[in-house]
Amino acid sequence: MNSTATLVRNGRIITATDDYVADVLMRDGVIDSIGRNLQVGEDVAIVDATGLYVLPGGVDTHVHLENVIGPTITCDTFASGTKAAAFGGTTTIVDFALQTATDSPLGAIARAQRSAESQVAVDFSFHVIITRVDEQVLQDVRYAMRHEGVTSFKMFMAYPGVMMADDAAIFRMLRQVGADGGMVALHAENGTVIDLLIKEALEAGHTSPRYHAMTRPAIMEGEATHRGIRLAELANAPIYFVHVSSNQALKHIVTARAEGIPVFAETCPHYLLFDDSVYNTDDVEIAKYVMTPPLRTPDDQKHLWRALRYDDLQVIATDHCPFCMKEGHLGYKLQKMRGKDDFSLIPNGAPGIETRLVSLFDIGVMQGKLSLNRFVELTSTTPAKLFGLFPKKGTIAVGSDADVVLFDPAASQTIYAKDLHGNCDYTLLEGRTLRGQVEKVFLRGTLIVDGKQWLGREGMGRFVPRGEVRAF
Repeated sequence: MNSTATLVRNGRIITATDDYVADVLMRDGVIDSIGRNLQVGEDVAIVDATGLYVLPGGVDTHVHLENVIGPTITCDTFASGTKAAAFGGTTTIVDFALQTATDSPLGAIARAQRSAESQVAVDFSFHVIITRVDEQVLQDVRYAMRHEGVTSFKMFMAYPGVMMADDAAIFRMLRQVGADGGMVALHAENGTVIDLLIKEALEAGHTSPRYHAMTRPAIMEGEATHRGIRLAELANAPIYFVHVSSNQALKHIVTARAEGIPVFAETCPHYLLFDDSVYNTDDVEIAKYVMTPPLRTPDDQKHLWRALRYDDLQVIATDHCPFCMKEGHLGYKLQKMRGKDDFSLIPNGAPGIETRLVSLFDIGVMQGKLSLNRFVELTSTTPAKLFGLFPKKGTIAVGSDADVVLFDPAASQTIYAKDLHGNCDYTLLEGRTLRGQVEKVFLRGTLIVDGKQWLGREGMGRFVPRGEVRAF
């Protein structure tokens, strides 16, 4: 389909606020018009969307492609990961640019862009991971916000000696970034206490993967979340918590939001799909469930669903951080099996970029836990607003980018890793049948996914400069 204009006819358009049947005309990369029975010339390709949902392309603001983690690297490249994203109905990702011990945030952005730009098949941006704060770093952060279109920065309260920033560094970043209209995203766990628990477990001979979960208790996520909120309150800045997994963390977020503090947070599909019962074995296969934070209790899950319904959690992102289970798969080494005899060496993370929309449609919308509008809000609209992408991304409206997903709610599919498009050799959803299916995906008006057919290409994704936070 090489036409520069496409009419999607008679689909059910679902946005964060709307639900109606109409035609959508996409022309020159943007949505040109929306209406009933639009009349177009012969130069316009027509797609019949009768019976299908017309959704804005998914916006996944937490993915790790080609991210170096210790001695290894996530197994999805920018090419494989963005192709998988597209097949899953996600048309914009925000990955991470890591500031190393020796370089600046600007160097990190330039390095990440060089890696991505020739490979990406969907649109993209970066959060900068800030590991060190001084006057020069703060100047570079301000320059990145004003001139590079990067307006969000991630910091860690975990992984001492590797990623962890102290409270004063986090406070300095919050104060400046908040005043400039950006967002600091925080990984909230008490890293020094967790490191002690890991050391004590290994000394006691506890080496199997399940001890990853046992040494990262929810109370340490809760303590760090509370501390992060108080730092943000003092800095008079908004704050965003990544991958919230437990009620220990959530209760502090709920309280702070009730106090009027601009606190925002995401959870991830795996925390809604699975619970800590998977850790009830010493089997090395449990390494596939080693992510940070670990899976929590069924009671924590109930609280996450409640928070999603009542807007105490605003985003569902994947934290797609894939490592292979089979050592040497596609040439990747020191992956999950690196830690078969020492759980602390297992690289933390799981795949999920391709299955986010369909899994949430199945367990959320089809089970009555999320409305269709809320489903779109959580997976597209609010992430776009929070990270300066809206209204270019995150909605179906005249003038917005023509990132459009045609989704069949009546279809069902059984998930197998061999059918997915990323490089990871497993999926947590192996053999699970889900209702709903992505049928077609348009990126800025260009058809890139048509059923099982890939029509996209490496390098067609664009870097999207981002503006200020728009969610409050």
